[in-house]
Amino acid sequence: MMAKLVGAMAFLSPVLGFSRLPSTLFVGRRVSVSSMASRADEIAKNLADNGLVLPPPGAPKANYNLVSRDGDLLYVSGHLPAVQGADLILGKLAPEGKDGLSIEEGYEAAKWCALNMVSTIERELDGDLGKVVKVIKLFGIVAGTEDFQNQHLVMNGASDTMGQVFGKEVGGVHARSAIGTNSLPLGVPVEVEAVVRVAP
Repeated sequence: MMAKLVGAMAFLSPVLGFSRLPSTLFVGRRVSVSSMASRADEIAKNLADNGLVLPPPGAPKANYNLVSRDGDLLYVSGHLPAVQGADLILGKLAPEGKDGLSIEEGYEAAKWCALNMVSTIERELDGDLGKVVKVIKLFGIVAGTEDFQNQHLVMNGASDTMGQVFGKEVGGVHARSAIGTNSLPLGVPVEVEAVVRVAP
C-alpha cells in the first residue's frame, strides 16, 4: 500500500507543484521518511546538549516486568528516582520544603524517574531510541504531607526531561496525571510510569 502511495505521489508531484517528494507523508497518521539512525543521532545530541546522561537500566523491585509491549505500545512500569541507577532519592514533599522536600527537590526526583524510564525503553528497543514515535502519557505519584498540593509542579521534572530527550513534539507534549499519596515504595518521593508508541 505504501509503495503504491509513494509511486502515485511521484507521478503526481509535477501536477501538485512538488519539485520532489515531501519529507513526510500522511497515511492515517504521520509517517517519517527520514532514517531512524538520524533520529537516534538527534536524541544523542539532545542528551548531550542538555547535560543528561542515561543511567544503567534497572531491575524490577517485585514480581512484575519493567515493560509490557502490546503491538506498537510500550506500557512502562512505575520507575523510581535512582540517581545514576544507584542511590534512591528519599523523603516526602512538604509546603515550602518545611519538614520535607521542596518542589525543586521533587522536580529533580521526577527527572531521575524519567531518565530511568528512558534507559529502560532504550534496552527494550535494543539500544535504538530512534524508534520512539511518541510519548503518549505520563502518570506520576507524589508522596507528600497532607497539606502539600503542588504535585503537578513536581511532575514537570519528568515531563520536561522527556521533552529534552525526545524533542517537544515527540516527548514533551503528552497527556499526564499527577496524584498525591502519603507513602511510596522504599520511601521515595516520586514514582512515574508511561505509555509510549514505538516503530516496529
